Amino acid sequence: MATINEQAQNGPDSKKLSAERLREALKIFRFIRPYRWSLIFGLVLLFISSSVFMVFLKLPGEMVDIALGKSKYQISLNQLGIILLLVLVAQGVVSYYRVRLFAVVSEKGIASVRKALYDKLITLPILFFEKTRTGELVSRITADVEKLYNAFSITLAEFLRQVIILIVGVVFLAISSLKLSLIMLATFPVIVISAMFFGRYIRKLSKQRQEELATSNVILNETMQTIHVVKAFTNEIFESLRYGKSIDSTVKVSLTYASGRALFAAFIITILFGALFFIIWLGAKMVADNEITPGQWINFIMYTAAIGGAIAGLGNFYTELLGAIGATERVREILTEESEVGTDDNAPKKTERLFGEIAFDEVRFTYPTRPDIEILKGISFKVPAGQKVALVGPSGAGKSTIVQLMLKFYELKDGSIQVDRRNIFDMDTTAYRQNVAIVPQEVLLFGGSIRENLLYGKPDATEAEVIEAARQANAWDFIKTFPEGLDTLVGERGIKLSGGQRQRIAIARAILKNPAILLLDEATSSLDAESEKVVQEALDKLMEGRTSIIIAHRLATVRNVDRIYVIDNGRIVEAGTHEELSLMEDGLYNSLAKLQFEQV
Repeated sequence: MATINEQAQNGPDSKKLSAERLREALKIFRFIRPYRWSLIFGLVLLFISSSVFMVFLKLPGEMVDIALGKSKYQISLNQLGIILLLVLVAQGVVSYYRVRLFAVVSEKGIASVRKALYDKLITLPILFFEKTRTGELVSRITADVEKLYNAFSITLAEFLRQVIILIVGVVFLAISSLKLSLIMLATFPVIVISAMFFGRYIRKLSKQRQEELATSNVILNETMQTIHVVKAFTNEIFESLRYGKSIDSTVKVSLTYASGRALFAAFIITILFGALFFIIWLGAKMVADNEITPGQWINFIMYTAAIGGAIAGLGNFYTELLGAIGATERVREILTEESEVGTDDNAPKKTERLFGEIAFDEVRFTYPTRPDIEILKGISFKVPAGQKVALVGPSGAGKSTIVQLMLKFYELKDGSIQVDRRNIFDMDTTAYRQNVAIVPQEVLLFGGSIRENLLYGKPDATEAEVIEAARQANAWDFIKTFPEGLDTLVGERGIKLSGGQRQRIAIARAILKNPAILLLDEATSSLDAESEKVVQEALDKLMEGRTSIIIAHRLATVRNVDRIYVIDNGRIVEAGTHEELSLMEDGLYNSLAKLQFEQV
């Protein structure tokens, strides 16, 4: 996973092209395979189009020779004009179909890449997203896929076009005037290639300038988003100095970039145009000495310009192809990650219903991102099917970790977790999770309607089932007050609903799922007293007949559970009912209870 972050920092051109990289990059063409005939016909039309273009370049010089009576072809200007018109029409028709065919390949091929990437991402384990920054991952995927799109739709075709123009142009020049061709090939390509390397240096400076600007923009965004904190801590001067320092650094790089551009402009005017005019001057002398015709001289100038453009274009397109190869590598890195679940449409929808008997046996666990800290240190407990247990204890004791392990988010270091006397890690992940539902402390809803969020628990639920679930969750009373009812949009992450309303939507969603095992991770801790009462009533209905594991800081909410486990520093230190634990004078639960109930 470090490779993705590392490559994102180094950029796509940090490696040179090699046979191995090229072989790996070509594997992306499996997404193009269904559209291979469009690609093949497009390449044929590309060759025809490029060849027609080279013929077109020869016609202006031939016109001059015909006008001067020095043409070796028995053809009039009118006839040549008709030929020119036919060439233009043919070029237009061929170009149209070439662009259309490449569009089919790029649009459909890249659509397949996007679907494959999305399908892969949603099936990857939580660990992948913990090791990879999500924002950067999304950014890299969009940027990389866009590079692939450009490679298939434009870059690949134009790269091949420049190769054809270069080869055909050199052949035409050699036929036209061998002497001028040798002079041009001895000087012009060297200068153009030098200009390309100079241009790459300028692009590098431009990239540095963009990075400095991005840094200053990050400071600006952070300050605006946390302006309350800035003002609360009276750090206006500090932020001003920080931003000013970043802008000064940007100016420094920008001036270096400007100097580079100025030198590049001087190089182009002095050297490149100097070489071009030298070749034109030499050709003019040859015309004066009757070594070549004026038409041949014009043809030579046009082909020289085309070859120069092709050489420069090859450099640019080579860089872009290198970037596309780098993008291909990053895309393939994600595609070759091991999924934890599948997205096969043919997979059976109905799964085995579990009873919900849970057993933790000497479970030891360390987060892969923090291997030096053991979170759970030999946790063992049992929950009979249909019973409710609560996990209480100080923050950081390992309670939420138990819930995450119940969802199979991580592999165990040691021990086992069994449901219905079967190791959950031996079960099919999708089938197992379909028997488990969670109501978290911070409910995140999708930005669609209330109906869409409820149906996430059971996509094929009927209208009656949705309404009944909402009733049981004490959510129907507020839903029906909205003008749009179930079709009310909840906004991004459910921002248009209150905390209590979001919790009740989450509970209704869990009711629709009808799980065998219910996980409640501090589901009422962030609510006010009135909302908590309504939500707690809904939770009580939801827990009926289901094995439930409840994490709670508010001990009043777990007084009536079948058993309470007190966890401290990754171990179970006490176990019993509320009454039993309250009798332990020196117990941790008793201390927590006194602290909370005395404050009430």
